[in-house]
Amino acid sequence: MKNLFNLNRAKRKPYQRRSSLILVSISSLILFFFIVSYNQIPKSLFSIRLTDNQPPQCRAKISTAREKFMLYAPHSGFNNQLSEFKNALLMAGILNRTLIVPPILDHHAVALGSCPKFRVLGPKEIRLSVWDHVIELLRAGRYISFADIIDISSLGSPSAVVKTIDFRVFASMWCVADIDFVCLNEFDSQSSLFESLKQCGNLLSGIYGNIDNCLYALDEDCRTTVWTYQNGEGDAVLDSFQPDEQLKSKKHISYVRKRQDVFKTLGPGSVAESAAVLAFGSLFTAPYKGSELYIDIHEARRDPLVQSLIENIKFLPFVPEVVNAGKKFALETIKVPFLCAQLRLLDGQFKNHWKATFINLKQMLESLRQRGSRPIRIFVMTDLPEGNWTGSYLGDLARDSESFKLYSLKEDDEFVIQTARKIAAAGHGLRSQSFRRTLDRVDKQKKPCAAQKLPDVLLYIEEAICSCASLGFVGTAGSTVAENIELMRKFDVCSTHSVTVS
Repeated sequence: MKNLFNLNRAKRKPYQRRSSLILVSISSLILFFFIVSYNQIPKSLFSIRLTDNQPPQCRAKISTAREKFMLYAPHSGFNNQLSEFKNALLMAGILNRTLIVPPILDHHAVALGSCPKFRVLGPKEIRLSVWDHVIELLRAGRYISFADIIDISSLGSPSAVVKTIDFRVFASMWCVADIDFVCLNEFDSQSSLFESLKQCGNLLSGIYGNIDNCLYALDEDCRTTVWTYQNGEGDAVLDSFQPDEQLKSKKHISYVRKRQDVFKTLGPGSVAESAAVLAFGSLFTAPYKGSELYIDIHEARRDPLVQSLIENIKFLPFVPEVVNAGKKFALETIKVPFLCAQLRLLDGQFKNHWKATFINLKQMLESLRQRGSRPIRIFVMTDLPEGNWTGSYLGDLARDSESFKLYSLKEDDEFVIQTARKIAAAGHGLRSQSFRRTLDRVDKQKKPCAAQKLPDVLLYIEEAICSCASLGFVGTAGSTVAENIELMRKFDVCSTHSVTVS
């Protein structure tokens, strides 16, 4: 047998030896690239990465840290997102957690569904949808933090009830290390960086379940729960609004809505309290049939700090750059008293109610015509493009130049672009957070990004202009945009906000 082996080896052809050498070389190259790739993947990812034999884990220094965070999933249009942001501040304040401030999502990029019809995305699904959209915003260079547009500087004081951290800073701590998120869009779209963020999002969304001392991802939503605080009615009592028998039968619904105290359920002594991150789904709520869809917390008389927070978040103003732009347009472009007309005509339910939308405007204009001189100045805020005004009441107003003078803004107007540049340069999102450890890098990130896009700020400027309309305001019934403008006018933002026109 030994001679046979030697004979076979002696007769081996030269190409066989070359093939062996090639295989060894290829194997070496594969090993080399694996080692290089391994070293380039952020080390923080491996602390929470999944394997076939091991459940996900957080880094010890994160899971045992004293800092506790709160995550949630905003959705729908901007003003719905603003309402959720206020609810998130309230919940974070009650639970003494640092709120992760999200970006502003594209209009209806993520939808919840219908709470009254018990047909909504579950908390896990909506968290995943939001995370995926945030990655797309980062990849496209269109990321803008809520704190870039809404002024939360008063919440960041040392005595504030709520601590905040920008999502980008949080992600750099938990998902990837030492990343300049300001210029993240300059990375290759196929980069392992984005895959790392996606994996981190999967974990923090709760698709692998809760993780001891790391993550508690809630499954409760508006179908099952109404959150309360210090209402004295006991815990886990039935809410007054329940699905009716017809809906239960038609949709095979077995849900029962219970009222639960958020502090008792998720605060000290609970399973959730030990987790470094508490993840809610949607935090949208609204009054409905004598109850609230999800959060029924309107006062906390026995907790002065939370009561103060409730009062402070009833109205959160725009950042000075936005308010300043609204005042400047009113004073330097329109110059005289004017009416604001917010007309939502194309989106959702509003496209079928043009007659009802216009009727209040007609009545207001008729009243102004009888009282004053002409032409009446009107700032028009609408989603109907000006080229499509013909045949509508707006077209009639535009033609009657002796009686009316109309003003409006478009996204590509230089005034809007200049305001967007000021907002981008201010960088309030990274500066306004309470979590100070990484803010020393903000000034180092002043370099312009090669493909960074300016934020879309038209909506916010329009709302600020409407807050300055001294002849009055006519808004679309049921529109959250109209509700926010009414709130700005109630708090007299145009005359009391301490900004200057420049």
